Amino acid sequence: MNRTIEIAPVRKSLVVEATPQQAFAVFTAGIDRWWPKSHGIGATPITESVIEPFVGGRWYTRHEDGSDVVIGHVMVWQPAERLVVSWEISSEWQPDPRPAVSSEVEVRFSAAAGGTRVDLEHRNFARMGAAAGEKMRKSVDGGWPYLLEQYAQDVGKQMEKAS
Repeated sequence: MNRTIEIAPVRKSLVVEATPQQAFAVFTAGIDRWWPKSHGIGATPITESVIEPFVGGRWYTRHEDGSDVVIGHVMVWQPAERLVVSWEISSEWQPDPRPAVSSEVEVRFSAAAGGTRVDLEHRNFARMGAAAGEKMRKSVDGGWPYLLEQYAQDVGKQMEKAS
């Protein structure tokens, strides 16, 4: 008997005081400002976080030893609207570039009262298998709120600079 594993996606939302274009730019081009240097899977500390701005582009971190560690790849690039990236990290927090076991992160940007609503969905944990998928889901469910708080703070700083 072949059973399908179902693992619920992680969904987080917030509203930032910026236009969708500005919110998208801070999330993508500005990721090095808000992604914590402590949140990496390389052998040495992070020196830079990058999302290359095109479909197929890498989402990666550069490290003190000069190495690059790929977190994922851009699957959808729609400025001011939507970003989808693969999450090529195992439940043991090691790089795992196999598409068959990668989860993915979708971020949507839509105009809302007070600015832009940012909806993040991290999904497809079942690809990792039941135990590994549940472990990763639990980890990112606890991690994304902190990361989005860092992002929102950077949006605020960038909008202050722009005004």
